[in-house]
Amino acid sequence: MKKQNTPLITNIFTADPSAHVFNDRIYIYPSHDIPHNGEDNDNGDEYQMRDYHILSMDDTSDEVIDHGEALHQDQVPWVSEQLWAPDVVYKNNTYYLVFPARDKEGNFRIGIAESDKPEGPFNPRADYIKGSFSIDPCSFIDDDEQVYIYFGGLWGGQLEKYRNGVFDIKNKEPKGDETAVFPKVAPMLDDMSEFKSAPQDLVILDESGKPLTGGDEDRRYFEDPWMHKYNGKYYFSYSTGTTHKIVYAVGDNPMGPFTYQGVVLEPVIGWTTHHSIVEYHGKWYLFYHDSEYSGGINHRRCVKYCELNYNEDGSIQSITPEYK
Repeated sequence: MKKQNTPLITNIFTADPSAHVFNDRIYIYPSHDIPHNGEDNDNGDEYQMRDYHILSMDDTSDEVIDHGEALHQDQVPWVSEQLWAPDVVYKNNTYYLVFPARDKEGNFRIGIAESDKPEGPFNPRADYIKGSFSIDPCSFIDDDEQVYIYFGGLWGGQLEKYRNGVFDIKNKEPKGDETAVFPKVAPMLDDMSEFKSAPQDLVILDESGKPLTGGDEDRRYFEDPWMHKYNGKYYFSYSTGTTHKIVYAVGDNPMGPFTYQGVVLEPVIGWTTHHSIVEYHGKWYLFYHDSEYSGGINHRRCVKYCELNYNEDGSIQSITPEYK
């Protein structure tokens, strides 16, 4: 496999990697940063992604394959702009690309595109998932074949605008001792056509069993949900956003609640941090991105990976990014 902690590819800028093992290869589903000279802002206007490129790799060589454009925003009838962080799940002999984008009114929704190959190309459905909103969908398939979609991102991702269940531009992120905004989770119907039930909060608790607060920026959820199982436990990991960490919580049910445990990845170069965790040939790996290759430009990122290790008690060993 390619050397750890180095960009997987540099012919394009990639970010937000969702890694899965299909057909004995690791497939990475990233977003595609488009270089430009615009300014950064809290609304995320600098992240001008328009298409998806699928990457793959294995442990027989250092080659990472860019399979080319798998989906472009112009192919999706309901999309206006910004194809942000995607994910893929395999079910019903189909690869389902689950992705966020702004609809014609400027609100983020979550759509699905389908393929019979993990690298695509993907054919989008005509409309987004009914009842979906915000960004960063993670599609987790449990041992019983039930698929869950986890999603949500603050600020540009609009999650805090839905605090009452309906988009309201006046809603703001909670502060201080107010209960934090939580990510959303919903099970999917078996045919992946829509949510089986309405999205609900995925509650994250502190060590005393109390919900995390909005002022607890070292632990509260910001964006980038990821779910994996290890030794029968569910591990929910995510970005804290303003404090630039990847952290995790553990639970006994995929719908929660989850109890905060610690840090997976310390801050990287660049404002955003986004990740996925995957097992391959008996080892666990963390895929992430940073802005080292571009000299710290936030919207010119590259995907990297490194090995991830657990302690005997099931806790994750925290990783500090390696730079020259």
